[in-house]
Parts: sequence; C-alpha cells; structure tokens
Amino acid sequence: MEILQKQLIITGATGMVGEGVLHEAIQSPFVSQILVINRKPCGVTHPKVKEYLLPDFLKPEEMRDAIKGYDACLFCLGVSSVGMKPDEYKQKTYDLTLGFAKVLHDENPNMSFSYISGAGTDSTEQGRLAWARVKGKTENDLSKLGFGDYYSFRPAMIQPTPGLKNALAFYKYINWLFPILKLFVPNSACTLQELGYAMLEASIFGSPVKTVEGKDILAFAKQMRARL
Repeated sequence: MEILQKQLIITGATGMVGEGVLHEAIQSPFVSQILVINRKPCGVTHPKVKEYLLPDFLKPEEMRDAIKGYDACLFCLGVSSVGMKPDEYKQKTYDLTLGFAKVLHDENPNMSFSYISGAGTDSTEQGRLAWARVKGKTENDLSKLGFGDYYSFRPAMIQPTPGLKNALAFYKYINWLFPILKLFVPNSACTLQELGYAMLEASIFGSPVKTVEGKDILAFAKQMRARL
C-alpha cells in the first residue's frame, strides 16, 4: 500500500522545540521533503532537508519563491516574554507570526498551519497576563487567515529529546520534575518526541481538534505511534 507523504515547512529549528520537531519529521515515513526556514543555519544535513535563510522574519515576502508547493507548516519559532517589553513581545510574537503566515497563505492557501502556542494562552484576549493575551490574539487571527487546516498547540512542560543540542539550559535543573508531573498531573507534561509526533499527526492526517491542549498532544502522539 502506498504511504501518504507530505512536504513540510518547519521554522525555529535552531531552538529546542523546532529542532525536536525537525528530528521527528526527518525520521517520519510520512514526510518526503522538509524546508527549514531559519535566520541562521541549523546545522542539519539530510537528503530530506533543504534550508532557506531568512535574516529578518519581519520581511517574509523575500521567501515567496522558496515556499511554493508545500503541504504544511509547523511554526515552532517563538520567544519568551521574560524581561521583554510588551511592544517588543507583541512584535516578535504576533506581528512576526502573522506576517509570515500571510505570505505562506498567499502561496499555499490549502496548506495546513500548526502554531506552537503555550499552556495558559488566553483565547478571550481579555485576561490579566499580557503574554497570554498576545498568544491568544495570535491564535485567533491565524485561524481566520483561511488555511486549508489550522492548529494551535499548547504544551506546558516539555522534556527535551536526549542527544539534541538546543535544549534550554534551565531544563537540566528542572528535568527531575517531569516524572512527578507525569504521575500526578499527566496532561501537564509531554516529551519533545510526543510533541513532534502530535504535530505530524495533525498536519499529515488532520483532526477535528484545532486547539491542541496537553491531553490532546498525548492523544495525537499515541495515534502517530500506532501508525509507525
């Protein structure tokens, strides 16, 4: 039986989440080609992988010729709001993401777009936490662009994939929490492999669940494992 294969765009591969998602996409039999879009080289060489360097993600129109014909985008680029002024956080979260997505939609309107958001995101855009409002507005406006399919992923704690190089330094100090969370609050934590599997499941096979919370990430990952 012929295997369904998709061509993916992945952003953020020089960060922990993007690197982990790229790692799973490379190994997936359901992925035939990957275009990695980064500001700087990610250092990954593989027959499936092409790389396009976009020095300024606030000028995404420069990438138009490179992005034609892809089936899905896994948008894993993001910044922490810690120590960042509200206007700067909005620019690097909302403005950057929406600008990038609009260019993608212009060239590939039927593609699937998956966005890494975060647990606690405020879909009402009215809550007390500024970062949660910005993430909520980003999710809401992405969903209105008219992609063929759209998903917001909201992971909480993520356990890095062993052997990868871009895990955030503080994870080595909090990794001991992971088995405790899995035992007592299982939906509040996932492995980076599970998140990668979940994003691949949604982008390749689709789901009626569009806002993907912790429990959904685990369920999607289980579905993908069963396919492998």
